Amino acid sequence: MNLDEKPLARQVEFVFKQLEEELLHTSAGTVIIQVRNNVVGKYGVRHNPIESKNGQIGESEKGMTLQQVQAFRQMAIDSIKLKRSWTHGEIMYDFSVRTATSSWSASIQFESNYNLANGMFRYQPKHAGQLRDTP
Repeated sequence: MNLDEKPLARQVEFVFKQLEEELLHTSAGTVIIQVRNNVVGKYGVRHNPIESKNGQIGESEKGMTLQQVQAFRQMAIDSIKLKRSWTHGEIMYDFSVRTATSSWSASIQFESNYNLANGMFRYQPKHAGQLRDTP
């Protein structure tokens, strides 16, 4: 799949399809998508810490179902409409599943990145001859 030719929303859909198996049965974490020139560069899931008691890891909590993962993916795709006027940055989708009610929630954070070196201001060192004091 050539991501350069796909709209960002389609790229986010592709990312979530790739992460589907990892998101299944995950109870909380953050999906991170790094964007450069409106193209997804890196993506992944940061899982919340796994707790242990007396050195023993207990059973994992019940996490996202397939239907919840699919709804999460659709929410992520729809959220791209909120992105305005930036081409470089990071998108973070924090999510958690409440085991008591089997409901889930997510929040979205956009981070835009700019590089001053690519802008109109460029650092130009002064030559040694220009540094002398004039009488």
